[in-house]
Amino acid sequence: MIDDTLAIELRNNLDYDYADFGRTHQATAMRALVFDQATREYLAEHPRATVVALAEGLQTSFWRVDNGQLCWLSVDLEPIVALRQRLLPASARLRYCAQSALDYSWMDEVDDSAGVLITAEGLLQYLDREAVFALFAACAERFPGGRMIFDSVPKLLSAYSRSRLGIKLSENYTAPPMPFWFTAKDYDELRAVPGVRAVSELGMPRGRGTILGKAVPLIYRMRSLRRFRAPTTLVEFG
Repeated sequence: MIDDTLAIELRNNLDYDYADFGRTHQATAMRALVFDQATREYLAEHPRATVVALAEGLQTSFWRVDNGQLCWLSVDLEPIVALRQRLLPASARLRYCAQSALDYSWMDEVDDSAGVLITAEGLLQYLDREAVFALFAACAERFPGGRMIFDSVPKLLSAYSRSRLGIKLSENYTAPPMPFWFTAKDYDELRAVPGVRAVSELGMPRGRGTILGKAVPLIYRMRSLRRFRAPTTLVEFG
């Protein structure tokens, strides 16, 4: 699904039983492809832009999309930053900010003179709605002309995760509840945030198999099914 030799090397070098997280699934790689494509498209227009990756964990997106000119700011909690610095290669164009994404002081570290793209991959669904929209508003005010990419889940999945106090993936791991739900049907709510110029849903790449290879791409093209799908959203700040 995705060409990422660094991620494979990282996974194989860690002495960990990944079965704790349950069955692996191509959907995560498909989501990463959507983020990568949108990032590359922005960098094609703004090759020296700063990319701010909020709560990226051990993702290796920087090395997949690096054009040799961009600057990358990884914002994550201190223990995660320490892990990244220990396990992943260093680069003069990769910097870290060890704090919560909801501590907006990371914005002071961003040079947006050549453009800025903010990514929130696998983050916002675990926050409450008020915090998410406050983050949208703060980014729109601070980075006019910039963009943001985020993914979210539909209301039914959010409700299910909250009713079960999370989603049990294995005997050893339960994924946290996802209180924030948001679909393309709700885009007008985001368009109403001051400083937001445009909101659009990004497509889903073709996966393997009948469902993810044929049915899912069709579902993501049907306007009538907006409220049932988990969108990846591109926000443009005015």
